[in-house]
This record gives sequence, C-alpha cells and structure tokens, in this order.
Amino acid sequence: MDPGGAVRADVHEYLLPAMTIKEAQELVDRWIKEYGVRYFSELTNMAVLTEEVGELARVIARKYGDQSFKEGEHDNLGEEMADVLWVLLCLANQTGVDLTEELQKSIEKKTQRDSLRHIHNKKLMA
Repeated sequence: MDPGGAVRADVHEYLLPAMTIKEAQELVDRWIKEYGVRYFSELTNMAVLTEEVGELARVIARKYGDQSFKEGEHDNLGEEMADVLWVLLCLANQTGVDLTEELQKSIEKKTQRDSLRHIHNKKLMA
C-alpha cells in the first residue's frame, strides 16, 4: 500500500503458476524494491532466516514429532517453508549468489561424492 492506503500494484503481478529459482530471485528483488524500500542488512537477514527456520522446526515438531499444537497454533508447514525460502532468496540477491548455479554445483558434488554411499547404506534398506 502507498501512504494513502491504496494498493500500489496488482497482487497478481507477483503470482506465477511455476517459476525457476532465477525467476524467484528476480521476483523477490522486484518486490523488495517496490514494497520493501530496501533489503535488510545481511546480518539482520541471517538472524531473520534463523528465526524462520525455528518457526519451521516448531511446526515440524508438532506435526511429526512428539509435541502437539498449542491452542491457536495450526499446521502452516508450507507457509513456514516459504518464509525460509523468501529470506534465503533475499540473502542470495544481496550477496550476489546465483542460487540456480550454486544448487547445480551442489547436486554435482553430492552425486560424485555420494553416488554409491546411500545405495550401500544398510540403515536405509528396509
């Protein structure tokens, strides 16, 4: 909203049926520039990311672990995952990291390092 309370852009402009990681980084950057004024500092965003991961952990502990949801809490697993992804995309943008490229490198590294490791892990065989 602008200071007068009017919506500045069509919300649907930010809703895409499917997107690449690069498109997600660009979408977040565009949103920050239009609505967020500027990125929080990298240190602040790291703290926010830690907070969001904690919120995700709380939902997982209640949904899949031994804890139960408190009154007023609900299963918002997807929302918490999206919040983690949002802040991670912010950090990538402001530090110049191309997450598509880095994820590809990570997959290649894991494939080379672990191509047989998990297949031969007796703990994973049921």
